[in-house]
Amino acid sequence: MSSTAAPTLSATTTALPQANRNVAIWLFGCAAMVFIMVVIGGLTRLTESGLSIVEWRPFTGIIPPMNEADWTALYQKYSQYPEFQKVNAWMSVEDFKSIFWLEFIHRLWGRLIGIVFFVPFVWFLAKKSIDRATKWKLWGLFVLGGLQGLMGWYMVMSGLVDRPDVSQYRLTAHFGLALVIFIALLWVGLQQYAPRAKATIPSKRAWQLMCLIVFTALSGGFVAGLNAGHIYNTFPLMDGQLIPEGLFVFDPAWLAPFEDHMTVQWDHRWLAKLTFIMVLVFWWRAGTWGLSNNQRFSTHLVLLAVCLQVALGISTLLSVVWLPLGVAHQAGAVVLVATVTYAAYKLCHPHQDAS
Repeated sequence: MSSTAAPTLSATTTALPQANRNVAIWLFGCAAMVFIMVVIGGLTRLTESGLSIVEWRPFTGIIPPMNEADWTALYQKYSQYPEFQKVNAWMSVEDFKSIFWLEFIHRLWGRLIGIVFFVPFVWFLAKKSIDRATKWKLWGLFVLGGLQGLMGWYMVMSGLVDRPDVSQYRLTAHFGLALVIFIALLWVGLQQYAPRAKATIPSKRAWQLMCLIVFTALSGGFVAGLNAGHIYNTFPLMDGQLIPEGLFVFDPAWLAPFEDHMTVQWDHRWLAKLTFIMVLVFWWRAGTWGLSNNQRFSTHLVLLAVCLQVALGISTLLSVVWLPLGVAHQAGAVVLVATVTYAAYKLCHPHQDAS
């Protein structure tokens, strides 16, 4: 599309719903908690702590071990599963505590998100502070939150059978659902904080970009699930080549992007490069769209976030997934998603209003 034919932002005069700042702040708070949850999840995965709790107790699981007898019982349960038997047989009870606490905090934080979402939701419903359309969106988010808890346990179950590691498919699904919840919380929160007009061509371009960013992030889930970031730790070449030998050499070949370590990492590298290029294109074209200062600023945020994420990705690879960089890289993916969500919403704003 020619850059001279700038898309026109809709100047619809349709009446917009009233802002509800209290609901918006609550939803932004929930989104921040989901962000922290993703960071804790990344830390849990990178320290291989996620299989330390071998039971799912949605209610009684909030109670931590209170004495040595409790710790011994938990340790004995853990010792019956593959991760202990094949990887961590050297662990004492004291060693076990170090991996237990991260997984415990991860699960506890998830429960806390549920409470922080549900209690105010009931309050706002009782006060009739939420319009009908928003109410159903929030019920949908509540259901998604419950499904996320189930997905988390379904993921853990995959590492309690034969292989002492969770399925990369289930890990990626767990991460993907977290991103969906995060985007939805931000979007509905923005709708409540400052209602906007209908979608425009620029906002649709931002949504298309978001789909690519999420797809790239999900490919990173497969890298994480297979620990594929611990090999071919050079950049920009991979095994000394742009297209390394052995790529897609897997039986069956169609599973290579999901199960072959080399192919999975190669896919993620090139999707990341494509994402970076497409963000640059989006940012450059945004300069031709006659945006307000705040709208243009939102596109600057996307550019800044993708530059940071690329730097973190390369640094994580070269460091052979150093823990702080690995966690920061996962957090950076969520930050990038947040910026493009914000840009997509700001670009729905009528062109005449420079706010």
